[in-house]
Amino acid sequence: MKWASLVDKFKTCRVLVVGDICLDRWCHYDPRESEPSRETKIPRLGIVSTETTPGAGGTVANNLASLGAGHVAVLGAIGQDGFGFELERILAAQNVDYRLLVASPRMQTFTYSKLINVSTGKEDRPRFDFINNRPLPSEVEDQLIANFHKAYEGFDVIVAADQAETEHGGVISDAFREVIADVAERNPGKIVIADSRARIERFRNTIAKANREEAVTASKKLFGKIDYQALRSAIGNRPMIVTEGPRGAWLVEERSKRRIPAAPIKQLVDHCGAGDSFAAGLALALRVSGDLEVAARFGTLVSSITIEKRGTGTATAAEVLEKARFLENGRSEEDLAASSAVS
Repeated sequence: MKWASLVDKFKTCRVLVVGDICLDRWCHYDPRESEPSRETKIPRLGIVSTETTPGAGGTVANNLASLGAGHVAVLGAIGQDGFGFELERILAAQNVDYRLLVASPRMQTFTYSKLINVSTGKEDRPRFDFINNRPLPSEVEDQLIANFHKAYEGFDVIVAADQAETEHGGVISDAFREVIADVAERNPGKIVIADSRARIERFRNTIAKANREEAVTASKKLFGKIDYQALRSAIGNRPMIVTEGPRGAWLVEERSKRRIPAAPIKQLVDHCGAGDSFAAGLALALRVSGDLEVAARFGTLVSSITIEKRGTGTATAAEVLEKARFLENGRSEEDLAASSAVS
């Protein structure tokens, strides 16, 4: 596969990521500074440094930008709070257009805070998340839909990132989901990909991308058994992709179900964000190649790089091309690691 010519066309792609655009906070604590509070005697954690990255749909956007997409924008809802300010700042640093975000004082910015022990480098304390578990304020939902109607025609690819695990509070409400389905149906030439942590079966007319757990849960919910073909049909007459980690992915089409092998890795470091990076690679490669199998293979290459990095890492186009060259020449992951160390 001539991956270089494929990647070179990414600069022509315009991609809109719609949904839960979150903030990831990596809070590093020092156990030596974790003494009880003098006032309450409750044990405290002494945070000595914090890193922030875009999360959920923001991770998709971050990877799209890192892979060289020509224009990447996000459409979601944030709070008028410090986390929202920080999210806008880091999106701008990655050249991701955040002007379609809706900021409201009636909600908080969806934020994941992860606690990392500086002595071990491991996340060993319960994560604390800032979530919204009530329906979106009506004015926020209306503005999101208005922004979408105003903007979608200017993009080649739309990725719906429905990452909220609460029944209410996520950006892609039932009404917004219907709008996306309608746009996908009326614009068959536009690529619309849906990725949902808890509700993939509710989407319509989109290319569904789910991991195995999500697909199995949705299938059993609808049919009482695992049936990927039936799930694909329920979502609409579009292909479905089910990722299965080291076992690769299933490409499920109307009359076929094909296994896409995973790209080999040297060592799993952190699988957080693997699905988001896969979605980014899939979206760009599908836009420029028009071949879903090629796009899925590219997605596995991208995610195989990000899972060898800590946190919700990104893969650059150069990293993907380097790995592809080694693998196509029959070289091993050990060879790739050795080459990277020398360079």
